[in-house]
Amino acid sequence: MKFFIDTANLDQIREANDMGILDGVTTNPSLMAKEGIKGHDAIMKHYVDICEIVDGDISAEVVSTDFEGIIEEGKKLAALHKNIIVKVPMIKEGVKAIKWFTDNGIKTNCTLVFSAGQAILAAKAGAKYVSPFIGRIDDSGWDGVQLIEQIAHIYNVQGFKTEVLAASIRSANHIIRCAEVGADVCTCPLEPILALLKHPLTDIGLAKFLEDAKKFQ
Repeated sequence: MKFFIDTANLDQIREANDMGILDGVTTNPSLMAKEGIKGHDAIMKHYVDICEIVDGDISAEVVSTDFEGIIEEGKKLAALHKNIIVKVPMIKEGVKAIKWFTDNGIKTNCTLVFSAGQAILAAKAGAKYVSPFIGRIDDSGWDGVQLIEQIAHIYNVQGFKTEVLAASIRSANHIIRCAEVGADVCTCPLEPILALLKHPLTDIGLAKFLEDAKKFQ
């Protein structure tokens, strides 16, 4: 399973990348705004800055909701760097745009997916990634990881090449469960990734080793 970090914070991207486990980045206008990145030119430059840190797929999101607008935005984003993946919302015009991008050699990530039916449409249109938002599904009273499992199963049965990118991940347990059910990618903030490092027995064991080592100094 690939690890993407879901942020526009360059320091956090560098920290995850320095661990040697980072495969890509996802971001969106909300995450850009959180970092104080405003204005078209500043946002475009920030995407390039991210691409210069991480040698992997970088999802850059369109904000248009009409076909022509999505296409124009997507073409500009894709032209920024070879690693840019155009992030398109799961709407009718978005699916239509994903097919156009696929036919014209531009890779896409279909975002805001909340059902297996939507995931099937994204795969049929040729999206490279489909992004089910499991945390938001959990918030609505359903099990988001079950959706990941369902989509992964359907894709396997049908032979779809689209990768299942588990998004809206809230915890280390989310990451582990997504790995168990066949997610191809997980994307999350830095905190859940770092939480995978933690276990009380590791801390106890390390403290004991260090204590014993002092006896031989």
